[in-house]
Amino acid sequence: MIDWLSFLLVLVAALVSACVVVSAYALGIRLLTVSGRTPIVTPAEFTDAITIVSPAEIRQAEKRAAKAARKSPLSEGQKRAALVGAWACFAVSALAVLVGVYLIIGEHLFKIFS
Repeated sequence: MIDWLSFLLVLVAALVSACVVVSAYALGIRLLTVSGRTPIVTPAEFTDAITIVSPAEIRQAEKRAAKAARKSPLSEGQKRAALVGAWACFAVSALAVLVGVYLIIGEHLFKIFS
């Protein structure tokens, strides 16, 4: 016999937690960009890669990011607040993931070590 109410509860909890993690991370990236610290990730080179980014293209992307950071109409205080907000969003996202992992395996680990 399937307990459909419990199944529905797990489904809703999974959807809500996924939305919280993705939204907090996306808002954190947006605030990080607004603060003038555009995250530039150099692509890894794989042997079977379809597109290989040249060092010149990487330099151009870094120049565009630096130019966008200089053009920002925000004051230094606003940039600092956006940076703090970004890190707060990343912390919320990480905390949501850690709570989910604890809910999945926490009880089992507690029983093993007790």
